[in-house]
Amino acid sequence: MFSSFVMAGFECSSQRRQDGRRLDLLADTGHARWVEEDYQRLGALNIRCARDGLRWHLIERSPGRYDWSSFVPMLKAAQARQVQVVWDLCHYGYPDDLDIWRPSFVERFARFAGAVAKLMTDEGVSVPFYSPINEISFWSWAGGDVAYFNPNARGRAQELKHQLVRASIAAIEAIREQAPNARFVQCDPLIHVIAGSRRSDEVEAAEAYRLSQFQAWDLLTGRQWPGLGGQERYLDIIGANFYPHNQWYFQGRRIVRGEADYRPLAGMLKELHQRYQRPVLLAETGAEDDERLPWLSYVVDQVGSALERGVPVQGICWYPFLDYPGWDDGRYCPTGVFGYADGEGARAAFHPLHVELARVPERINARLRRLNDGRLEGRPT
Repeated sequence: MFSSFVMAGFECSSQRRQDGRRLDLLADTGHARWVEEDYQRLGALNIRCARDGLRWHLIERSPGRYDWSSFVPMLKAAQARQVQVVWDLCHYGYPDDLDIWRPSFVERFARFAGAVAKLMTDEGVSVPFYSPINEISFWSWAGGDVAYFNPNARGRAQELKHQLVRASIAAIEAIREQAPNARFVQCDPLIHVIAGSRRSDEVEAAEAYRLSQFQAWDLLTGRQWPGLGGQERYLDIIGANFYPHNQWYFQGRRIVRGEADYRPLAGMLKELHQRYQRPVLLAETGAEDDERLPWLSYVVDQVGSALERGVPVQGICWYPFLDYPGWDDGRYCPTGVFGYADGEGARAAFHPLHVELARVPERINARLRRLNDGRLEGRPT
């Protein structure tokens, strides 16, 4: 399905924080400026696929007028370096003149998505890949429940989730009019939440919270709230985002890998596939500083186990692929395979992660060969 099993994820968040400051991680990491150099580096790792993003707030500064100058150089760089890209159309950010709660948000986003698809078709992209709205569930919580970033609301998470689902559906329809072969990755966090006690009410509440991770996908398929317009055809590829902090006790502390209550990723991927019967992409995974190598090793081992159990995992996307400044305070976050760019676009590699990422396809293929050899040995003559 994708050009390489390992993908590079370029952080492209563009939300407005609670204090009003607009983030632009493509600019802050230097990727927007040095995109061709960044794509060229992928070749040494045999990475031919990436997640990257458009900045809607820069492209549509006034309704219906599109300035593609921030996007076309990225698209042409991907084509020049033969990098297949899953393009995020809305990674938390949107034009300042839009009220996200109004029907106009859905209508504008659909027109924007259609315009992107037309542009890419005109540029010769025959099978584009899109992630229409990144992390509907997380955005609904962050922007609609705890006022972490735009639209900075509280107690409106469900309302925001419904609006984002409507917008995603409208965008898919607009894109398919221009590019019938387009594929869609619907990304959301994969989580595990359990009760910290045996009280029945807490156990039930923890399980309800855990099951909420599936709600955005259920809404897109029409399994919940069909009045939003959801249908099975709107769920194509499932993007599961999974980090070291994605498991915790209900209203309690994080569950750390290695603890008895930590749920293996392979089982979570298996549950996800059983529920939807769709191909799965581990669309974001990564860790910081010294945790990068052990986390990658764990993820690759678990993905190998999931593949052995019949889960059609299509790839692993290391995210963020470049070190970046933290959302809240701009602190240096060493999460990437490469660091900050210098004045000429050069980036120092974190060599141990560089080496291990290059070995991932070999490790996965070895697991699959052993599996196939075992099946052949067990086959009746």
